[in-house]
Amino acid sequence: MGDIFLKLKNELGEKLKRDEILAPYTTFKIGGPARYFYEANSEQDIINAVKIVKKLNITYYILGGGSNILISDSGFNGLIIKIGNNWIAIKDNKIKCGAGASLVKAARLSIANNLSGLEWSIGIQGATIGGAVKVNAEAFNSPMSNIVEIVSALNIKKNKFEIFDNKDCKFNYRQSIFKDNNNYIIWETELKLTKASSNKIKKLIKESINHRNKKYPKFPSAGSIFKNIPYEFFKKNSKELADKLLNAGIARLGNIGAGLIIEKARLKGKAIGGAKISLEHGNFIVNTGNATAENVIMLISIIKQKVRANYGIQLEEEIELVGF
Repeated sequence: MGDIFLKLKNELGEKLKRDEILAPYTTFKIGGPARYFYEANSEQDIINAVKIVKKLNITYYILGGGSNILISDSGFNGLIIKIGNNWIAIKDNKIKCGAGASLVKAARLSIANNLSGLEWSIGIQGATIGGAVKVNAEAFNSPMSNIVEIVSALNIKKNKFEIFDNKDCKFNYRQSIFKDNNNYIIWETELKLTKASSNKIKKLIKESINHRNKKYPKFPSAGSIFKNIPYEFFKKNSKELADKLLNAGIARLGNIGAGLIIEKARLKGKAIGGAKISLEHGNFIVNTGNATAENVIMLISIIKQKVRANYGIQLEEEIELVGF
């Protein structure tokens, strides 16, 4: 390990760390140590980091704000590259951000300038602009794809930056070219917002905050554990329940919430160790204080087994599993 560390340090400098505990870098507050850890703040930083790990054939993982991931208790046996470019700038109705910029901070800055389009993200802790673009994050029928204009990303194979317009990003539900293709690392993004009155913006913010306060847990979590289920797919496997959900107005944008299915399976409140299926929202597993990744994995397995047994549905994880 020492020889590898010295080779990395020779290329990356004093910012390189080893055996860095990852739990504090995640919204779940779960995770063991990274064998090597490096924060990339400039274009040259990220180019150098990718170049050296390829040369040394080291496993690596790109870390943003630490939401939407579960890191193994044993940590990560490779290099964690933390995206550190977190600048934000506004000009006219556009907001430009480094991929490491906080989504909430970008929203607050845009709101202060009477720009609408990010109100839905108020209250999403830990999310970065880069991560939100990668997974096409959304709430209240307002996905990132509605406002993304330009993305700059490092092409890992070519070791150079490329520019993507909105169409190039190939956005879909919880998807983009950057999630489907591991050859790109998002570095900068330009968002196009719309001018709006402060009263309209305040109303949207209030709706967002009230919804989150009512529906989302206060304990540390990774956000939604599972992807929502396409209504038509659900209907084929559990038509009677699907019709009830549709009649109740619960099917949204052609999807049925995984949280609702977990609730129908009577799993809310189920706990293993310090991990618990939230009472507020079935699609959240929370860390009540001393949860391990193993606790969370066991709960995920129980949920998938019971939903499959009850409804013939195979839930698919939305969170990324790192180091397993």
